[in-house]
Amino acid sequence: MNWIDLMVFILYMAGMLGIGYYFHVRNNSVDDYYVGGRGMGRWHIGLSVVATDVGGGFSIGLGGLGFLIGLSGSWMLFTGLMGAWLSGVFLIPRIKRLSDKKQFFTFPEVFGHFYGAKAALIAGIISGVGYLGFTSSQLLAGAKLASAAFVELNMTFALIIMGFVAVVYTVLGGIKAVIYTDTVQWIFLMTGLIFLGIPLAWVSVGGWEAISASLPQEYFSFANLSWQQFLNWMVTILPIWFVGMTLYQRIYASRSVSEARKAWFIAGVFEWPIMAFMGVGLGMISRVAYSNGMFSDLGFPSGSSMDAEMGLPLLLRTIMPIGLMGLILSAYFSAILSTADSCLMASSSNFMHDIIQKIFPKAVNEKMAMSLSKLLTLLLGIISVLIALKLTEVLSLMLYSYAFMVSGLLVPLLAAVFAGIKDEKAAVVSMVAGGGTTISLIIFAKQLPLGLDANVFGISVSLLSFIIIHSLLKKTEHGNSNL
Repeated sequence: MNWIDLMVFILYMAGMLGIGYYFHVRNNSVDDYYVGGRGMGRWHIGLSVVATDVGGGFSIGLGGLGFLIGLSGSWMLFTGLMGAWLSGVFLIPRIKRLSDKKQFFTFPEVFGHFYGAKAALIAGIISGVGYLGFTSSQLLAGAKLASAAFVELNMTFALIIMGFVAVVYTVLGGIKAVIYTDTVQWIFLMTGLIFLGIPLAWVSVGGWEAISASLPQEYFSFANLSWQQFLNWMVTILPIWFVGMTLYQRIYASRSVSEARKAWFIAGVFEWPIMAFMGVGLGMISRVAYSNGMFSDLGFPSGSSMDAEMGLPLLLRTIMPIGLMGLILSAYFSAILSTADSCLMASSSNFMHDIIQKIFPKAVNEKMAMSLSKLLTLLLGIISVLIALKLTEVLSLMLYSYAFMVSGLLVPLLAAVFAGIKDEKAAVVSMVAGGGTTISLIIFAKQLPLGLDANVFGISVSLLSFIIIHSLLKKTEHGNSNL
C-alpha cells in the first residue's frame, strides 16, 4: 500500500481514538456510559442501529454471498428490514415506556421485571456470551480486510491492530462514543461506496457488458437459493430485533417512543434495499474480477481456491488508485468498528450489570462500577480477539452468535411482553434448553435434517419446553387449589 493511503488510514484510526477520549472526559455516570443519558434523536439512533446491525461483518459477508450466489444474497438483509419494522411497530412502544419507568440499562432487566432474578441472570449470560462471539466476528472481518489491503500484514497482526483500536475507544467513550462514531462511520461508508467503490469497480471490470457475460444467469435471479437457506436467515436474523442487547440499549437511549420507532424505520430502509444490493453487487463484481484473472498477481488466479469473503477486499485493493484506497479502506473499517464497538459494549454491560452487580450487589458502588466497567470492557475485548484468532469465517461466526441468543431468549421474551405470562420456571428451562440445544448442535452435529439451521431446532425445543413446564405448573396450581 502506498504511504499516502497508509497515512489516510492512520489518521482515521487516530480520529476514532480521539472521539473515544472526548467522551471519556465527559461521561459522569454509568447512565452516561451505557445508555447515553436517554436523550438521543432518531437519526443518530437510526444510523447507529443500521451501522451496528449491518456493519463490516455483514458488509464482508454480503460480498461473499454476492460472490457465491449473486442477487439472491440480498434476501439475508430483507429479513433485517422485516425485523426492524416489526419490532418498531410492536416491541418499542412496550419496552420504551417500561424502560423509562424502571430506568433499565440492559435487555436482561426486562426478564428480571417479568420473571425474576434467576431468569435475568441466565439471560445476561446468554446475551453476554453471544455478543462476545459477535464482537469476534467483526474483528475477524477487519483482519481479513486489512490483510488483503496490506501485503506485508498477516492475519494475526491485522487482528491485533483491529482489536486494539476498537477496544480502546470503546473502553474510553462508552455508548455515546459508540453512537456518535456510528453515525459518522455509516455516512463515511455509504459515501465511499456510492461515489468511489461502486463506480470504480463497475468501470474496472468493463461495465454491464462484461458483468452480464462473465456471471452465470442464476446470479441475476432472486431464486438462486434454497428454501432452507431463506428459512435459516429468517429464524436467525429477524428475531434478533426482539432480543438484541445492542438494540435495547438504543431504545433506552432514545428520547421518546416516537423517536425510537422512526429510528427503526430509518434503519430498516438502509438495510434493504440500500445496503443489501450494494453489498451483493460489489460481491458480484469481485467474482467477475476473479473470473477475468484480475487477482492473479495477488496469488489468486482464475480457477484457484479462494475464500469468497476475500473477494471484496481483494477487489478494493486491485481497483483503487493511490489516495482513494486509504479512503475506501477507512470506510469499510468504519463499518466494522461500528458493529464491534456496539457488541463489545453490549457484552460488557451484560457481564457487569446483569451478572457481577447482581451476584455481588453490595461490593460494587456506582463510582467503582464506572472503573470496573471499563476494565471489564478491556478484558472482554482481549478475549474476543483470542476467539477470532481461532476462527476463519466471518458470516458463520456472526450467525452462530445470533442463533445462540435467539434460541435462548426469543420464546420467553415473546411470552412475557406479548402474552403477559410471568412463569420464571418455564422461562429458565426454556432459555437453557433452547440455547443449549443450538450450541450443542453447532458444535457436535455435522449435518442436520433437511439442511436446516441449528437455531430452528433450538427455538422449537425452547418453545416446547416453555409450553410443557408452564402447563404442568398450571395443572399443579389448579390441583392444589381444589384441595
